[in-house]
This record gives sequence, C-alpha cells and structure tokens, in this order.
Amino acid sequence: MKRRRFLTSSLATAAAITAETRLAKAQSTQSSEAASTTAGNKQREYYELRRYHLESGPQTKLTNAYLEEALIPGLNRLGMKPIGAFNLEVGVETPSIYVLIPSNSLETLVRSEFRLREDDQYMKAGEAFLSAPAKEPAYTRIESSLMIAFEGWPKLIVPPVSGKEGKRVFELRTYESPSNADHQRKVEMFHSGEFDVFQRAGFWQVFFGDVLIGPRLPKLTYMLGFPDLSERNAKWKAFQTDPEWKKLTSSSRFNYESIVSNVTNVMVAPTAYSQV
Repeated sequence: MKRRRFLTSSLATAAAITAETRLAKAQSTQSSEAASTTAGNKQREYYELRRYHLESGPQTKLTNAYLEEALIPGLNRLGMKPIGAFNLEVGVETPSIYVLIPSNSLETLVRSEFRLREDDQYMKAGEAFLSAPAKEPAYTRIESSLMIAFEGWPKLIVPPVSGKEGKRVFELRTYESPSNADHQRKVEMFHSGEFDVFQRAGFWQVFFGDVLIGPRLPKLTYMLGFPDLSERNAKWKAFQTDPEWKKLTSSSRFNYESIVSNVTNVMVAPTAYSQV
C-alpha cells in the first residue's frame, strides 16, 4: 500500500511539473494583445484522451459494457464529467473507441485509476473486463495523452444536442508543430480570432487541448461537432472563406513559416452512453 501511494504521488507530482513548465513556456511567448482575449481567471480543465484499440467481436462488446457500466459511472462519482465515448468512424485501425475524460484537478485525474480500484461498485461492474484472461484480452492496446485546456477555451462545452436528444458527429483534429516555438505560435493563433471563425462557420466547439504528455510532441488536439457529416464540407468552406480567417493566415506573425508540420484528422461518432 505504501508503494502504491508513493507511485501515485510521484506520478501526480511529475504530471503537475510538466503541466506547469509547458504552461509557463506558452504564456511567455504570447503577446499582451492575445492574452487579453483569454478567459480571465476561469480555471482550466485537464483532459485525458484514451484510445482503446480493439478487435471485432467479443472485445468490442466487453469494452463497451465496461465503459458504460463501470468506468464512466465510476469517474462520475469522482467528480469527473461529462465523459465522452466515441467510436472511430473514419480513420485507421478500426474498431477503436476514444474516451475523453475532463477534470478540474490534475491530481484527481492522474490518481483516478487507483481510486477506482477502491470503488466496490466499479470493481463489481467492471469485473469481466478487468479480469479478462491473456488468451482472451479485453483490448489490444490503450493509447493515452494528457492535455490542459487552452486559456481561451478553459472548459469542455457539450453540444446543444447530446445523449439521445439529437444526432451529432465529431471531428477530432491534432496539429503537430516542428518546434515548441511554432507550437506556441499556433496556440496563440486560436486566441487571436480562430475561435470566432469556428463560431461563425457554425461548428460546435467542444474542447481545445495543449498536449502535455503523449507521443509526437509538440502538438495540440481539439474537437469540433456538427449534426451530420453532410454539413461538414459546408462549414469548412465557410471557415476557409471567412475574411477574418484570411486576414489571420496572412499575418506575418503566423505565416512567417509553416507552424504546423502534420495534421491528423479522424471522424468519430458518440456511443449511445456518451455524455458528450
């Protein structure tokens, strides 16, 4: 038990130090004009984005049951909500399920795995998944990244239609940059008017996260939503032809070099039990 507490404390401390270091670097490069557009003193959320790599068949059914009946209710009891759960619709390596976990507290987020193990309801509901034998594993692999919300978009925003109230589909986009300086400049670009362009184009802006821990850093990840895939192209056209977007991309502050070196874009659909 002492060793578990030590490891948990060490993980929380390391994650906090990483978050604070990355945040300080980002803030130091932002202009006062960009900073004035941020959300003031609103507390920024932290996010864990998981991807469960699965195989078609029993794995998919077992993992969905675990997420719906054990993980999401358990995380909700820890105060983390709303939890998003999404099936990969367009992208490589399907089937896959993405799980988005928001938290106001970094420590709560990094300690959640240990606290869930002490939750009898969680352990009982998730027993089949948690005790799956090696010859019949519950999943192939899990990928995970830790993010902090952008200053100008400090909280996850649930779309106006959620749960069983209406159709929705989401676009999960990740921008990699060739250097930390370019990454920070791209984050600043969102705070300099890009949020407003998305709003005018009609997108639902769900979350924007600066990735602190994960593969292929530096990078950022964000999620947009809309009622139907048929609306996607029209919304992106409105975005790309917006006069303010053209002005932003022609600014010498943002077009002096390619500040985004790679874009990963996947389409995901919420599960029936997703809270986003």
